[in-house]
Amino acid sequence: MNIEHLRLFVRIAATHNISLAGSELGLSPAVASAHINKLEENLGVRLIHRTTRKVSLTEDGQAFLHHAENVLDSVEAARASVGAGSLSPSGTLRIAAPASFGRMHLLPALSDFLDANPQLKVDLKLSDSIVDLVEGGFDIAVRNSGLKDSSLIARRLAPDKRILCASPDFLANNGKPDTPQDLANFNCISLMGLDTWRFKDGNNIISVKAKGSFSTDNGEAIRDACTNGMGITINSTWSAYKQLQSGELVEVLPDYPLVANTAIWAVYPSSRMLAPKVRAFIDYYLEFFGDSPYWDK
Repeated sequence: MNIEHLRLFVRIAATHNISLAGSELGLSPAVASAHINKLEENLGVRLIHRTTRKVSLTEDGQAFLHHAENVLDSVEAARASVGAGSLSPSGTLRIAAPASFGRMHLLPALSDFLDANPQLKVDLKLSDSIVDLVEGGFDIAVRNSGLKDSSLIARRLAPDKRILCASPDFLANNGKPDTPQDLANFNCISLMGLDTWRFKDGNNIISVKAKGSFSTDNGEAIRDACTNGMGITINSTWSAYKQLQSGELVEVLPDYPLVANTAIWAVYPSSRMLAPKVRAFIDYYLEFFGDSPYWDK
């Protein structure tokens, strides 16, 4: 498969114009059209709809586009690894991220990231479901859970500190637990499927089964329910830092830290070379979050 044909196809997808895409690459309209015809012939499918005014991608063309971009990214990364080519990120960066973390901490910095990388576009999917990166055509995912798929590479972006907390009103009305075992006497809010809480007590681990009148599958709902005085719960500081700073929430049992080997990870397929656009994303957010993110200050 001809790399220049792929490069032309990607530019046609962006410009919706064969002549314009061809001129960007130094090709006449006739040659550009011939190159696309050759690519379609080699693949055995039609990639674009042609009209007198513009072109658009067929369904096959849409499906093929991210694969073509990945091939070009890999070629660029390979050339850059030996000192050839450009490291300037370009194309479309497809990101999957948890809904809450993405809204709260990726989006606020995304404008500056795009300003620093003017040839780059971003498609951001916000979902709490774990997506298949390869099947979904994603370049990178941001996750706050451990890596189980050995075909992926994970890079730690930021800490994910978790604490036990409650609202001052709840504690004023119900008292404070002095030990993890005391939680049996308090209403606890739990994330569905995660109702066993583990605490460090020196060299020992204390496990407590959280019991209460409310559980949910959404971290923001847990934080808000806790803020509204419904009980004691576990929160990530990246989610609850504003409430902690304002005093709407306070830490409970600070002398018994939670056992939680968690972090915010950037995950990408190991089968692909690290494309400039993926490297740019990782480097940017590593610097943005730093060793001690703003939510833990």
